[in-house]
Amino acid sequence: MNDIARKAGAEFLATLLFVFAIITAVAEAGQFAPIAIGLALMVLVYATGHISGGHLNPAVSLGAWIRGAMTATEMVTYWVAQALGGVVAALICRAVLPMADEAAQIETGPAFIVEAVFTFILVFVVLNVATAKANDGNSFFGLAIGATVMTGAFAVGPISGGGFNPAVAFGLSVNGNFDWSNLWVYVLAPFVGAALAALAFRVLSPADHEHDLEA
Repeated sequence: MNDIARKAGAEFLATLLFVFAIITAVAEAGQFAPIAIGLALMVLVYATGHISGGHLNPAVSLGAWIRGAMTATEMVTYWVAQALGGVVAALICRAVLPMADEAAQIETGPAFIVEAVFTFILVFVVLNVATAKANDGNSFFGLAIGATVMTGAFAVGPISGGGFNPAVAFGLSVNGNFDWSNLWVYVLAPFVGAALAALAFRVLSPADHEHDLEA
């Protein structure tokens, strides 16, 4: 198996497992769902970080590309794998759980803002704890990333549904947790937040920008 196929396979599998954990936690864990979701992300990032970087999120991959840590071809390959993982996870969930009773009701303006802000926080954390040269070899990156998503789910979940991840949004839309008419919010806002986070990383850590990858 070539390198990009191995990385894409890891992203597909880990995103599938993450979205499966999200849907089942939302259905069964009640107010503790954000904790379960954050822990699921943490362990899956640890499990696949050495293979693919453990992105599990097209917004993270966008941030990694802007930061200079991957090529555009790799980024698009990751996006496809992550989106497929989210959809397959939702289909599996539909075989074992009833679909969501109703989609999250959101106001698009506030939802867009909080999705962009918390994706900014997530991607900024990922780039600093998992890709910064000063933190090379650290053992806390998965915990920091999982805790960020848990915090976001608690803090703004009631406002937006707590997506912060276009692949998750696809899965939750298939399962009925998100309304398809709102999907653009869950795709565009995270990409805006991720792009701004990557630019902030490049400004604050200029020595970390890698120039040797082709766009």
